[in-house]
Amino acid sequence: MTRAQGGLRGWSAARRGKVSRLRLTSLRLRLVVVFGAVALTAAVSASGIAYWLNREAVLTRTQGAVLRDFEQEMQNRAGSLPEHPSQDELQHTAGQMATSSQRFSVLLVAADSAGQTVYGNSGGLNGFSLEDVPGSLRTAVNRQQDAGGGDKSPYHLYWQRVVVHGTPYLVAGTKVIGGGPTGYMRKSLEPEAKDLNSLAWSLGIATALALVGAALLAQAAATTVLKPVHRLGVAARRLGEGRLDTRLRVSGTDELADLSRTFNRTAEALEKRVDDMAARDEASRRFVADMSHELRTPLTAITTVAEVLEEELDAESGSIDPMIEPAVRLVVSETRRLNNLVENLMEVTRFDAGTARLVLDDVDVADQITACIDARAWLDAVDLDAERGIHAQLDPRRLDVILANLIGNALKHGGSPVRVSVSAADDSVVISVRDHGPGIPEDVLPHVFDRFYKASASRPRSEGSGLGLSIALENAHIHGGEITAANSPEGGAVFTLRLPRGVSGSAEHEVEDGGERDVRTVPDKGDVT
Repeated sequence: MTRAQGGLRGWSAARRGKVSRLRLTSLRLRLVVVFGAVALTAAVSASGIAYWLNREAVLTRTQGAVLRDFEQEMQNRAGSLPEHPSQDELQHTAGQMATSSQRFSVLLVAADSAGQTVYGNSGGLNGFSLEDVPGSLRTAVNRQQDAGGGDKSPYHLYWQRVVVHGTPYLVAGTKVIGGGPTGYMRKSLEPEAKDLNSLAWSLGIATALALVGAALLAQAAATTVLKPVHRLGVAARRLGEGRLDTRLRVSGTDELADLSRTFNRTAEALEKRVDDMAARDEASRRFVADMSHELRTPLTAITTVAEVLEEELDAESGSIDPMIEPAVRLVVSETRRLNNLVENLMEVTRFDAGTARLVLDDVDVADQITACIDARAWLDAVDLDAERGIHAQLDPRRLDVILANLIGNALKHGGSPVRVSVSAADDSVVISVRDHGPGIPEDVLPHVFDRFYKASASRPRSEGSGLGLSIALENAHIHGGEITAANSPEGGAVFTLRLPRGVSGSAEHEVEDGGERDVRTVPDKGDVT
């Protein structure tokens, strides 16, 4: 890969990271959007109000100056005309009126001595004409008012704003008091419109800049607010990963600082609680281990005596009184059960302490199953469906523990015949153990691998200890495998053991200490839990 390709990929990854941080559900994006919306609303409102006020001020000022000038010209120049002027007089007067400081167009309308309507405008034949005056304005100008109140003038000055071919105009009209011509004025408002357009553009640019500023401010505020939240999220994830010594650096006195202090107090309390629980758990495991070791010495002596008594029971000499024979057999059976329970407790303690290790070897699975069945004289009760040549890297002793517990459990609770079948994949070996009994109740299935669990609460005292299937599962886990229990559609329970052909997970190629290497965690025939 070239440097250019690597740089392009790095840029793409960084861009994807930024986009993912600004996803629609991001609090940062929502803050920026809210700040932007508020700023846009405020800026548009302020700009609209400013534009409207300036527009009214400009138009009112211009309009007032023009109307005052027009009214003055009507009084001074048009008022000096005779009652029935000629067209030339109207034309001359209109031209003079148009030369005022406001430079508007003028149209004068009057009746000559013959009663004919004559016109005079300031722009010649193509200048301002009566057709350019709105009809409503002409009607208002020519309407005679009632002379009442404080206003005794029969005619008033009227004005109107119009747009002709895109150009705004101010049009006004009035009649000379006491008789005389009617005058109309038209003033272009294009300069004012250009000024107002410039103002609108300026306000629009100011609104855009305010929006950009609001977005930057929102980004800064979001960074300030969300950085402690991000640190809190990272600390919470570390706490969830088991790093209980995680603490937050607290600065300030705001709500986020209070939240950080609360998190630190919670993490400290949780760490203390977990340490206490770990200490109690360690003490409990140590007690079980010490107790098991202490029991081994007297159990060895008791087991030896039990074996002698069992030999006497099996001897033909009849040296034991038949009256106490049942008691002797009970002692022998319970001694064996107690010995197996101690060994199982020691094995469970190793699993809990994490000291159990694998002694791996290349194992032919079919040979291992055959050896397990033969050692316990189960050949007549078990049907084996396994081809030779299926090899895997396993611990033979722990595999024997798993098989003995699964097959023995099936024989004791399901009844014979028990069928054991083996299948192989590229990376795993699957061993299934099926019996032909009544199956496992549905409410019991989730608990079959629990320690000391017994399906019948009315029979808490039985031959098994309730640890066999649990130990089998732990041995499968240490291989990186799994055991599942289910009911077959054809009847009976099915236990499925899946083991990797090459060990993964926490398994290690280590040899156990000499004092524990030969410990058997599998009961003898007829005493499998």
